[in-house]
Amino acid sequence: MARQWLTRWAAPVRAALVLAVVAGVVQALALIAQLGVMAWFVDRLILSGASPAFGLTAAALMLAVAVRAGAQWLQDRAGLVAGDRVRSRVRQALLGAWEAAGPVGLAGSDSARLASEWTEQVDALEGYYARFLPQMVLAVVVPALILLVVAWLDWLAALFLLAAAPLIPLFMALVGMGAERVNRQHYESLARLSGHFLDRLRGLTTLQLFGQTRAAVADVARATDDYRQLNMATLRVAFLSSAVLEFFASVAIAAVAMYVGFGLLEMITFGPASQMTLFSGLFALLLAPEFFQPLRLLSQYYHDRAAALGAAAHLGARLSVPVAGSGAADITTPCDRDGIRVADLAVAWPGRAPVFRGLQLQVPAGQTLVVTGPSGSGKSTLMAVLAGFLVPQEGAVRVAGQPAGCVQVGWMGQRPWLVHGSWRDNLQAMAPEADDEAMHRVLEEVGLGTVLSARPEGLDAPLGEEGLGLSGGQARRLAFARLLLMPAPVLLLDEPTAGLDAATEAEVIAALRRVLAAGRTCVIATHQPAIMALADQVFTLGGGNGDE
Repeated sequence: MARQWLTRWAAPVRAALVLAVVAGVVQALALIAQLGVMAWFVDRLILSGASPAFGLTAAALMLAVAVRAGAQWLQDRAGLVAGDRVRSRVRQALLGAWEAAGPVGLAGSDSARLASEWTEQVDALEGYYARFLPQMVLAVVVPALILLVVAWLDWLAALFLLAAAPLIPLFMALVGMGAERVNRQHYESLARLSGHFLDRLRGLTTLQLFGQTRAAVADVARATDDYRQLNMATLRVAFLSSAVLEFFASVAIAAVAMYVGFGLLEMITFGPASQMTLFSGLFALLLAPEFFQPLRLLSQYYHDRAAALGAAAHLGARLSVPVAGSGAADITTPCDRDGIRVADLAVAWPGRAPVFRGLQLQVPAGQTLVVTGPSGSGKSTLMAVLAGFLVPQEGAVRVAGQPAGCVQVGWMGQRPWLVHGSWRDNLQAMAPEADDEAMHRVLEEVGLGTVLSARPEGLDAPLGEEGLGLSGGQARRLAFARLLLMPAPVLLLDEPTAGLDAATEAEVIAALRRVLAAGRTCVIATHQPAIMALADQVFTLGGGNGDE
C-alpha cells in the first residue's frame, strides 16, 4: 500500500522526473565521451608515435566536462522541483484531512504526532522523488549504455561486468526489506517520543508538586535511548547495503583490471584478448568503475526510499480516512434561515450502543438552547454533530439553512483554545480583519477592558500557551470576546463553566449574557443551573452510554 501511495503522488510531477532522467542520460553520454577522449590521447601519446593534438583534446575534454556539469545541475534542479511539489501537495492534502477530521477525528492524535506528520514525515518524501526515483531509472539505463560500449571494445570484459551486476540489486533488495521495517518503527518511535516529551513539559508543574521530576527525567532518558538504538539500527542497515555494493563492485572491477593487464601483456589469448589494444583496454578499464557508479548512487539513495516508505505508511493511513458528507436525509420542513433543525438523528460510536436515536430538535433564530443531562447522555456528541465534526448514521442536521459543517459557527469547547502569542494574535485568529477599535470594544463587553488597560503593551501583551498568564475565568472571557468578533450566526458552547469556582463562574456567565444579548442563535451544553437560567429552551437528554 505504501508503494502504491508513493506512485500515485508521482503522477503530477512526472514531467520533472522525466527531465531529471534525460539530464542523467546526457551526463552519462558526456562522461563516456570524456573517457574515450582520455583513452585515445594516452594511446596516441604512448604507442602510436604520433603527436596528439593537445589543443583539440583539451577542447573536447572541456566541452565534455561542461556538458556533464550542466546536465548534473539540470538533473538536481528537476529532482528538487519534483520533491518540493510533492511535499507541497501532500501538506495541502494533510491540511484538508485534518480539517475534515475535525476535533473529534483528531482526538486520538496529540499535537506532537501531528507536528511529526507535518515536518519529519512529509520531508522524508523529498529524497524519494528528488533522488531515488530518477536514479532508479538511471541505474538501469546508464549501465546498459556503458555495457554496450564495453562490449563493442571487448565482449569478455563486458561479461565480467554483466556477471556482477544482477547480484547487487538482489542483495540490496534483501537489505532494503529490513530497512523499510526499521524506518516504519523509526517514525512511530519518533511520534511517541515527541508526544511523551510534550506531555512531560505540559505537566511539569504537577510533576514538581508531587516530587516526580527526577522520575520524569529518567523516563524521558529511557525513551530517548530507545530512539537512539533504533536510529543506530537504521544506520547499520544503511552501512550494510553500501558494503554489499562495494564488495561486488570491487570484485568485478578487479577482474576487469586483471583481464586487461594480462591481455595487454599477451598472457591471455582467449576470445578477444589477442586483439586488445591500449585504447580498448584502457577505455574499458576507465568505464568499469562508472558502470557501478549509478548503482552506488542508488544504494546511497536507497535509504531515501526506505524512509519514504516508512513515512508513507503513516501519511497514507491519515489521508485514506474517508471524509463523510453531511447526513444523507434532507429536511423539507421550513425553518428560520439562521436557526437550527435536527430531524431523526441517530449517532452511535463503533462497537457501542447508540448515543441517541430518532432525536428531533429545532432552535429558532436568535434563541438560546441549553442541552442538559447526566454525564454520558451525549451532550458533547450532539454539539460535535451540530458543528459538523461528527457525521450521524441517520437523520439530517441543518444549521443556518445549510448542512452541518457547511456554515461557519462560533465554537468554544470545554478548554478554550488560546495560542502562545499576544492578545491580538488570539483575537485575530478567527477574525483576521478585526481592527484595534473592534477588539477593544469586545473586550469591554466581556469585562476584560480593565485587565487589558493594566498591561502597558496593550493588545500586544504576551500570552502563554493555553492562556498562561490569565486566570481560568479570564481565559474563558477572552474566548468569548473572540466569538463576538466572528460573523458566525450560530454559537456552540460546550460546558463553558466546567471546572470553575463560583466567583469565576459568575464572571463567565456575565460575559455570556453580553454575548447572548447580540441576538445570535446559541446552543449551550451544560448541567449548571446558573447557565440554564439563560435559556429560551432547555433540552434534556436521557441517560445512556454516549461519549461525554
